[in-house]
Amino acid sequence: MHSKQSKWLWAAAIFVYGFLYVPLIIVVAYSFNDSKLNAEWVGFTFKWYGLLIHNEQMLVAARNSLIIAVVTSCCATVLGTLAGLAMHKYKLRVLPILVLTPIAIPEILMGVALLIFFVMLNMTLGMVSVTLAHIAFCIGFVAIVVRSRLQGMDEALVEAARDLGASPIQAFRLVTMPLIMPGIIAGALMAFTLSIDDFVITFFTAGAGASTLPLQIYSMIRIAVTPEVNAISTLLMLLTLTLILIASKVAPSALRAK
Repeated sequence: MHSKQSKWLWAAAIFVYGFLYVPLIIVVAYSFNDSKLNAEWVGFTFKWYGLLIHNEQMLVAARNSLIIAVVTSCCATVLGTLAGLAMHKYKLRVLPILVLTPIAIPEILMGVALLIFFVMLNMTLGMVSVTLAHIAFCIGFVAIVVRSRLQGMDEALVEAARDLGASPIQAFRLVTMPLIMPGIIAGALMAFTLSIDDFVITFFTAGAGASTLPLQIYSMIRIAVTPEVNAISTLLMLLTLTLILIASKVAPSALRAK
């Protein structure tokens, strides 16, 4: 009986992971296909990656995505860290609601709400609006990681520093900050990853001149899924996976906590 259950579990696991990862493997494989169409495999080539280097629209979109992601990561890390500290120190029920609501609601609702907000402010949609939207979306993720790191910290260390004459700022800078730094770094990497990959919120808050990689890829696949699209998708996938692996190594317990 146990053997049959184990076989069914293995079969279910293989099916689920196959459903998740086989399409990704196909995308990576066909980025090396020596054909303009993905209908069949013709031969192996690196030319599609070479074409990306000379694709001005793709380079502009990549530059915009990197700028938005870096600014979003920096701002969301600072604000998210402060929010995580506040949720850990002050046990107010309203704080988690305010901080975590943007990540709990559907992205399409978040995008529409931010679009309406920017229109009410008479703000021109563009790089600034996208960056502000991404910051609002990523703060909650950073706060979760930082708060989980704080929950695993020994408060006696801070109290000992205060007893030895350290001011609250000195205790935070010399004791609390080094202890939660892995969580802060993991939160920053997560914010960067979420920002550079985001499509839904960016679609609603970007103007005509604020093209990002997800938007550029979307505009390209509306015509056809060419190996060039597969190539940029592979590079974006590689960057995302690398950042996730770094974050999981820096603060594995923080990324598992909810």
